[in-house]
Amino acid sequence: MVVTLKDVAKRAGVSRSAVSRTFTEGASVSAKMRSKVEAAAQELGYHPNALASSLTTGRTKLIGLISNNFHNPLFLEVFDQFTRGLQDKGLRPLLVNLTDETDPAASVRMLRQYSVDGVVVASSTLPPAFALGFRDAGIPVLHAFGRAAFNPQVHVVGVDNQECGRMAASELMARGYRHVGFLGGPKEATSTQDRLLGFRSEIARHPDTRLDISFAEAYSFDAGRKEMLRQLEGTPCEAYFCGDDVLSIGALSALQDRGLSAPQDVGLIGLNDMEMAGWENINLTTIRQPIPEIVEASIDVMMAMLQDPDNAPAARIFECQVIERGTLRPRA
Repeated sequence: MVVTLKDVAKRAGVSRSAVSRTFTEGASVSAKMRSKVEAAAQELGYHPNALASSLTTGRTKLIGLISNNFHNPLFLEVFDQFTRGLQDKGLRPLLVNLTDETDPAASVRMLRQYSVDGVVVASSTLPPAFALGFRDAGIPVLHAFGRAAFNPQVHVVGVDNQECGRMAASELMARGYRHVGFLGGPKEATSTQDRLLGFRSEIARHPDTRLDISFAEAYSFDAGRKEMLRQLEGTPCEAYFCGDDVLSIGALSALQDRGLSAPQDVGLIGLNDMEMAGWENINLTTIRQPIPEIVEASIDVMMAMLQDPDNAPAARIFECQVIERGTLRPRA
């Protein structure tokens, strides 16, 4: 038999509204009443029904967690940290897979049906306009790993991808490479565009350096491997900024298939510092995004928005750092 709120009220000798207030966050109830109700609930094995509670409070505590790149193992780390962090705050993540989706309209309709309290767009490739669809629908939204901006139209938490591109180029220059390549993700992705812009601007400061530019079909192992195999059909660059760790690992696999290695034959630098980048058989030199800090800050921003939806949008941008491993030759 399912124990109901009515059963608890009867056992405690109080009204049903008193039981409801006891289990409603922020509701007024005396310490004596709370103790009596909680004791009765424990005796009966009663647990509040979250869905029923949402009808009373008008809050579901559901947070839509959206991504469009489930092929990238990095997002397993991101979702692990997001789901645990949200749950620790008493919120319930609702994971949404938007692979190949760029129009927010269908997602807005779906998440409205679930009456989510807020939305986190966790993607470095979706344009800023995607998150705007939720804002315009009146749903609190933030864009984690979104495009850095001085005056964003929605809350943004992430890194400056242009600066990451400059950092990668600076590392290659400092190590004496003079024929370098940008091997990016999908050309239309905002992260790809920004990383290329920063990389290209730094290379332009070195007129003796030759730059080749290419793009993979996706931020995935297979796409990185395929594009590097294509590069190896001709004369490859001395070193590549792959724009993402998973692309770099795919590129490393392609080099090994051709009997080549990094950094002896071709240098590689990635971006993100995903867990497998540090595995001994990969040992990838990369640029670390502070993912735990980005996730924690995103959850803090969401909590603040739930308290005050009229908070002016702001950007919280975190610094990155180069993680030295074994796929680039030493600095000169």
